[in-house]
Amino acid sequence: MTVLTTARLRLEPVSDEHLEGLYALNSQPEVMRYISGKPETREETVAMIERIKQRWNALGYSWWAFVEIQSGEVIGMGCVQHLARDPANPLELGWRLRPEYWHQGYASEAAQCMAAFAFDQLAAPMLCAVCHVENLPSAKVMERLGMRFRGVERWYELECKTYQMDRAAWLAR
Repeated sequence: MTVLTTARLRLEPVSDEHLEGLYALNSQPEVMRYISGKPETREETVAMIERIKQRWNALGYSWWAFVEIQSGEVIGMGCVQHLARDPANPLELGWRLRPEYWHQGYASEAAQCMAAFAFDQLAAPMLCAVCHVENLPSAKVMERLGMRFRGVERWYELECKTYQMDRAAWLAR
C-alpha cells in the first residue's frame, strides 16, 4: 500500500488506526453536506474503513487519510477509485477536509499528489472528479488541477458537476 507525501501532508492508506480522526471528520454535518447529506455514525465509519481496506488489498489503491505532518492529525481523506466504484468506469479523484482546513490549499495539494499517483503509477488514461452542483469550492479544486468541465451528470444518486483530465493534458500542464 502506497504512502504519498506533499509539503504539508502524509497520505496514508486508510486503516484502523485512523478511526478516531476519520470519525471526527465524517461526523461533521458540514463535511458530509454534499456527500451523503448527513453525518456518519461511528459504526458507519468502522464499516467504511473495512470496505476501504478490502479495496486496497484487491486493487492497490483506494482512500488515503490526510495526516498533517506538523500536527500528526487526520485533517481529511481522499481517494483514487473507480467512478461509482464500478471498474468499468474511469478512475476518479475525491477528497474531503475538516472545515478548519478549508480554503488553505490542502485539497489542491492532495489532489495534485493523488493525480500524479494515478497517472504515473497506475498509468490512468483519464481521471474524473465529481461534486454536488452547489459545492463550488470543490469544483474550484478540480479547475485548479487542470480538469475541464464535462457537464452535470448523475453519480452517487446526486446531480454532480463532472470534470475530467486525460493523460496528455496532465503531462502538458
